[in-house]
Amino acid sequence: MFTEGRIERVRSIVAEAKLAGKKTALVPTMGALHEGHLSLVRAAKEKADFVVMSIFVNRIQFNDSNDFANYPKTLENDLNLARENGVDLVFIPDEDEIYHDHKTYVDVEGLTEELCGAHRPGHFRGVFTVVSKLFNIVQPDIAVFGQKDIQQAVSIEKMVSDLNFPVEIIIAPIIRENDGLAKSSRNVRLDAVQRKNAVSIYNALSSVQKMIEGGVCDYQKMYHEAEKIILEAGAEKIDYITLADYHSLRRIDRIKHKAVFAVAAYFGGVRLIDNMIIDFDGEKIKCVL
Repeated sequence: MFTEGRIERVRSIVAEAKLAGKKTALVPTMGALHEGHLSLVRAAKEKADFVVMSIFVNRIQFNDSNDFANYPKTLENDLNLARENGVDLVFIPDEDEIYHDHKTYVDVEGLTEELCGAHRPGHFRGVFTVVSKLFNIVQPDIAVFGQKDIQQAVSIEKMVSDLNFPVEIIIAPIIRENDGLAKSSRNVRLDAVQRKNAVSIYNALSSVQKMIEGGVCDYQKMYHEAEKIILEAGAEKIDYITLADYHSLRRIDRIKHKAVFAVAAYFGGVRLIDNMIIDFDGEKIKCVL
């Protein structure tokens, strides 16, 4: 496994792999790796011959400086996990090289105005900018993102289409703890009680899933069910409980076509997100948690 921080050297290593006929995949991360990240690596290895993982805590996507300062940094463990899981190259960019005298940004209009975008101003502009730079540096054939960050993943699909990046986007399923809580680097900041209560987000989604599969299509009924479960578990704040069209990520009142039911709530000052994709198999509704 290679580790590298310089852009030109990364380009050279990837070019050699491509010259050898290897299909290349990129797994962008901010480190603090867990099973969710490793599932993205496995998805990449199924589709590609040479897997690049980036580890970069991207300052410009944090609208809260404290959140940036507190983001867990576990580089030694991350490198061990990357090696054990067959990553071929770990790109650890230097912030000054990435953003030296930087005045250009990338944004996707419309898709980022609701859900997390409504509560984290500037966040997605920072995400799209760094992802665009990683695409230009690594020039992968494939890039893998997780369903847990569904607004990010769907918006990057749109960005790739609009800007003609020759990259196939794969959205990999959410990886969960045994009790259903979505795996997240932020989970380590929860104490035992908060961690126990946080599973209410998954419980709310599961309850709404049963409603939907039982024929309920009305958003208000779903909202009240999810809100009740999460608030009774002691959430300090709910940013949103939303039913949105999958492609536009705009809130909708009824399920008529592919959609997302998404939640963001705070436990112990930690903001947690989760969602399920609602799709149709013929006339039958299918929910993917």
